[in-house]
Amino acid sequence: MLCSVERRVWARETSTEWWDHIVLQSWDDEQWLQNFRMRKATFMALCDDLAPNLRRMNTRFRDALSVEKRVAIAIWKLATPDCFRSVANQFGVGKSTVGMVLMQVCRAINRTLTRKTVTLGNVQDILDGFAEMGFPNCGGAVDGTHIPIISPPHLASEYINRKGYFSVVLQALVDHRGHFTDIYSGWPGKVHDARIFRNSALFRRLRAGTFFPDHKITVGEVEMPIVILGDPAYPLMPWLMKPYTGKLDRSKERFNYRLSRCRMTVERAFGRLKARWRSLFGKLDLMESSITAVICACCTLHNICEGKGERFSEEWTSEVRRLENEFAQPESRANREAQERASRIRDAIREQFDAESQQ
Repeated sequence: MLCSVERRVWARETSTEWWDHIVLQSWDDEQWLQNFRMRKATFMALCDDLAPNLRRMNTRFRDALSVEKRVAIAIWKLATPDCFRSVANQFGVGKSTVGMVLMQVCRAINRTLTRKTVTLGNVQDILDGFAEMGFPNCGGAVDGTHIPIISPPHLASEYINRKGYFSVVLQALVDHRGHFTDIYSGWPGKVHDARIFRNSALFRRLRAGTFFPDHKITVGEVEMPIVILGDPAYPLMPWLMKPYTGKLDRSKERFNYRLSRCRMTVERAFGRLKARWRSLFGKLDLMESSITAVICACCTLHNICEGKGERFSEEWTSEVRRLENEFAQPESRANREAQERASRIRDAIREQFDAESQQ
């Protein structure tokens, strides 16, 4: 018993030393990248951006945690599957402090950086990028992914998805580089992707024609606005193209292949998001409102890392594949309604692809 008491004290003392003197002063960029998913320079720039929201005054009873240590605790928790107690021991703080700091940092990220970071940017670059990948006048790819959570205290059955685990859904639109340009999170895992989409601000703005600039092209004899790409679960709209289903001829298969190749950008983005921020596979043990804040903060950090060119290790991907076996994504159920104008646009694109293949 005496040994275990001494060890607890020893662990708490050395963990404070570990952050203040080993990590901050001795770690190289590779160690920062493996543990914090970003180089030290990117981390310090993030701290500068968040400092006005995170800086606290010392009191008579204790010194406040520095901004850098607050951000480090939160990033470590997001980047690892470690429990709150493990992170607390790592940084020499209390378990409750980890939870409090995590939410302070995530909310500061969402307040300060999300609107500046999760944005369309240069639309022409996006259109050119998807055109090079094979699809004309495309402004993004949309999809949803399930984030595992623990059983919520209220309406738990609404959160059980078709694979049998509790989850919330993240809907995201991504550009040709795999950067998130619109995110919408928090719906229970039982809810169909199409319903979530129809209730999103993205749907309302696309339908009103206010999300993208008015940039139409003519395909065959059909006028085509900027479109986004979705899987069969999404409704076919003049501004949303999805694959043909049912019996497919070679022409429809060619269209589906071109669409799928571009739509893979959103699947890759989800894979990299979860590989960097492994807590998203750790059954988030948080209140429902806090879960949404954490997911949105991870999406923002994903864009920051991608934008800064932070190296992505393929080892992280193999780890995520192992976790995905435990929390498989439910298959999308097709919603078969289609508007006549949308069908004409899709058919016109298909015919253009046919003509290109014969040249």
